[in-house]
Amino acid sequence: MTYAKENLIDWLRDAHGMEQQAEQMLKAQAERLDHYPELKARIEQHLQETLGQQQALERCLTRLGGSPSTLKDLAGKLVAFGQAIGGMAVSDEVVKGAMSGYVFEHMEIASYTVLIAAAEAVGDVETKRECMAILEQEVAMAQWLREHLPQVTRTFLARDQAESDSAKR
Repeated sequence: MTYAKENLIDWLRDAHGMEQQAEQMLKAQAERLDHYPELKARIEQHLQETLGQQQALERCLTRLGGSPSTLKDLAGKLVAFGQAIGGMAVSDEVVKGAMSGYVFEHMEIASYTVLIAAAEAVGDVETKRECMAILEQEVAMAQWLREHLPQVTRTFLARDQAESDSAKR
C-alpha cells in the first residue's frame, strides 16, 4: 500500500503542475480574445474552475502528507508561457488555441481518471471525491469546446476572408 500511496501523491503533484500550466494558458488566451466573446467568457469561467481545482489538489496533498512540487509547477508555467508566445506568432491563433485547449482538456481527463483509480486503490475516499468533481469540470469544458469548435472556425474563416484584423483573436 505504501507504493500506491506514494504514486498517488506523485500523480497529485503532476496534476497540480498541470493545473498551473492550465491557469497560465487560460489567462493568456482570455487576454488575447478580443473578438470572440462567447469563447472568452467560457475560458474565463474555466480559469476560475482551474483555480479551485488547484486548491482541491492542495487539500488532497496536505491530507496525504505531501505538498505541491515547486519544480513541476514551474515546469507547467514555463510550458504554458512558451505556448502563449508561440500562439502570438500564428495568423489563426484563435483556432489553434481552441484546438490546443480541447487536446489539453483530454490530457486532464486522463489524469483525473488515473487519480480516481489510484485513490480507490488506497482507500482515499476524499481524494476520489475531489478528483471526480474536477473530472466533471474537465469533461464539461472539453465537450463545450468540441461543440463550439465548428463555429469558432467558421467565424475565423469568414473574418479571414474579409481580411479583418478581428479574425486572429
